[in-house]
Amino acid sequence: MSKQLLVFLFFLFLSGAFWLILTLNETYEQEVKVLIRIKGVPRNAVLTSSETDTIRVTLRDKGWVIMGYLYNHTTMVNIPFKTYDRGQGKGAVSSSELRRLIELQLESSTSIISMKPDRVDFSYNNGERKRVPVRWAGRVIPEQLYFISHVQYWPDSVDVYASSEKLDSIRAMFTEPLNYAGFRDTLMVDCRLAHIKDVKVVPEYVRIGFFTDVLTEESIDGVTIQAINMPKGKVLRTFPQKVKVNFITGVNQFRSLRPEDFTVVADYQEIMQHPSDKCNIYLRNVPHGISRATLEMKQVDYLIEEE
Repeated sequence: MSKQLLVFLFFLFLSGAFWLILTLNETYEQEVKVLIRIKGVPRNAVLTSSETDTIRVTLRDKGWVIMGYLYNHTTMVNIPFKTYDRGQGKGAVSSSELRRLIELQLESSTSIISMKPDRVDFSYNNGERKRVPVRWAGRVIPEQLYFISHVQYWPDSVDVYASSEKLDSIRAMFTEPLNYAGFRDTLMVDCRLAHIKDVKVVPEYVRIGFFTDVLTEESIDGVTIQAINMPKGKVLRTFPQKVKVNFITGVNQFRSLRPEDFTVVADYQEIMQHPSDKCNIYLRNVPHGISRATLEMKQVDYLIEEE
């Protein structure tokens, strides 16, 4: 039985080898990836397009040759910057030139059926750059009763290389769309910045920290009413002189709040235009992270005195 099994396995292997040889000797069409790299960039030039790109090329040849392209090595084509530079920050390799460069890296028996894309374009500038802040984009929603109290970036700004026209239009660099929901603790995210055509960003990746806090309804008393638009020689006295402000904020932030962080005003010009026994007061400024801030009272008694 053991000898019969060995004989069976030998002929099975032999027949499989013959089948594989016959199969690989057939002609096939297969799509492979070809790495394109821009070489020889001058020191005073900065590529604003990608230094490397990948195109998909459909090849026709014997099976054993196609297997070599798929498994043995990655086909790479170097594009000489100086040869294909067309000036004014642009360079291009036509379809016929690109096909010729790829064919130089292939076996002589291999023919190219199609290329996607069928040409290579690149852009550059002479070092013009602009430093802009980083901003996140997408959907980041913490768990119910929590809110994002603070967002921090590492780094908080990046260098952007592009043409003068594009640099003028770029005010900030946004991340690729984020999608996080239902978290309550601090969320740390490593993400890539959104790609803009013919724009190079350094660095391309940033870390973002979303710091959360628990929402709470609070109030702070003792906010002084300040008079605005007062003429010289006159003093506005209000009764009371201090008021309470109600608001919603985070538990941690509330611990650091002081009455001086809020600004409540009474406008002398409004009082003169609309004389009354009471004057209106307005909540002018509140600290960052405060929402639904309201005054406990909107009118107070007042007295105008001469200095």
